[in-house]
Amino acid sequence: MTIKYKSQKIAESFYTFSILLFLVQVLVGIIAAVQFIWPDILILNFNTIRTLHINALVVWLLAGMMGATYYVVPEESETETWSVPLAKLQFWATVLAVTAVIIGYIWMGLSPQANSLVLGTRLLNEGREYIEAPRWADILIVISVLLFLFNNFMTMLKTKKWTGIQGTLLGGLTVLALMYLPGMFYTKSMVEDQFWWWWVVHLWVEGAWEVIAGALLAFMLMKLVGVKREVVEKWMYVEVGLVLFTGILGLGHHYYWIGTPKYWLWVGGIFSSLEPIPLLIMVWDAFRTTREARVVTNKAGLYYTVAHAIFNFVGAGLWGVIHTLPQVNKWTHGTQITTAHGHLAFYGAYVLLVLSIIYVTLPALRGVKEFNSSRALQSFWWMTISMVFIVLTITGAGMVQTYMERLMGLDYVAVKSTYNLWFWIFRVIFGIGFLIGVAIFVKDYFKIGKEPVSAAERG
Repeated sequence: MTIKYKSQKIAESFYTFSILLFLVQVLVGIIAAVQFIWPDILILNFNTIRTLHINALVVWLLAGMMGATYYVVPEESETETWSVPLAKLQFWATVLAVTAVIIGYIWMGLSPQANSLVLGTRLLNEGREYIEAPRWADILIVISVLLFLFNNFMTMLKTKKWTGIQGTLLGGLTVLALMYLPGMFYTKSMVEDQFWWWWVVHLWVEGAWEVIAGALLAFMLMKLVGVKREVVEKWMYVEVGLVLFTGILGLGHHYYWIGTPKYWLWVGGIFSSLEPIPLLIMVWDAFRTTREARVVTNKAGLYYTVAHAIFNFVGAGLWGVIHTLPQVNKWTHGTQITTAHGHLAFYGAYVLLVLSIIYVTLPALRGVKEFNSSRALQSFWWMTISMVFIVLTITGAGMVQTYMERLMGLDYVAVKSTYNLWFWIFRVIFGIGFLIGVAIFVKDYFKIGKEPVSAAERG
């Protein structure tokens, strides 16, 4: 089993960068959990560690999706990537920009005054949650994404072979790039600023990223079980169409309590309730397709792919809808229940997605057909069981927080340090379990194709 086009090898560079950032993200996430118990345990404060945790998550997932695109587009277009040197330039530019941003966050954490005002913008951190990157980094990110899109569109134009999978994939990535732009301007009104800010945060993860997930899920099912293209693309269109229909107006559940008109209570409530439907269809599609499979050589890839569909529905769908109705959100908004939803949603929808595409495509990139599937399954169960308990722990903390703070009126710090103390302790324990799973995955990533097949359990 080998790759069809040599230029697909560039995907491996993005995968490697992606999983190393994944490891960093989990490490700083555990530190952040420990800081809930001992706030002064590290010289860097919680806000800095949290910024590193969240931004590392976003970047490693994006890098993984870029790597997947550099693999999928040539295969779908049946031609080499338009410009491998341009792809390599874009990769190293991305690595350098991300590294510089991370150093900037740490520098500001150690010396807040270093975040000086230069040409009307902050040098190291713009201070806008989730999109803290300074303006110079924003510009570099935009240039990198434009080069990436240009290279892949030119690849498609070389042969003029267009498929539904590559069109949907690049369509999602294009929307992703466009939705970054609202986060690059300010307004004097905090309400207006938050209004546009949510376009970046929500329409990425519940819009563009779900479109990308639909395309990659279709590609993986086609490769793993040999389902017919016309069948898998038909369901991809249905899923993606429903995702956009519910996700775009589901944006309204972020507009409840920030000063926007009251009609957003209705819009957000109704369409947020509909958001689990396309995710449920993805689960049904995955099971319907894989049930018909007779011989699957890449069992690890299939395992992760089906798990992605299931946990996308559970995390993004069910855990999201339980607190997005305005009557519930009135009490739970900004509590640990939101954090629980975020953890399970990102794990199911995107972490498992990127890990799936790596297990589906990496054997071909390494030139092997069989590999050690036991490590892949060990990693999956360590991560999944740990994440389930992390989410249950944070959900419990959120329920206590909602009752104690919002209904009884107790102080936030009293609730956090007294009533929720054991929740934070368990969160650290399960976080370490998740780290073990990630470490097994990282080991597996570097071992696949580089050890004798006879020394491993066959997939």
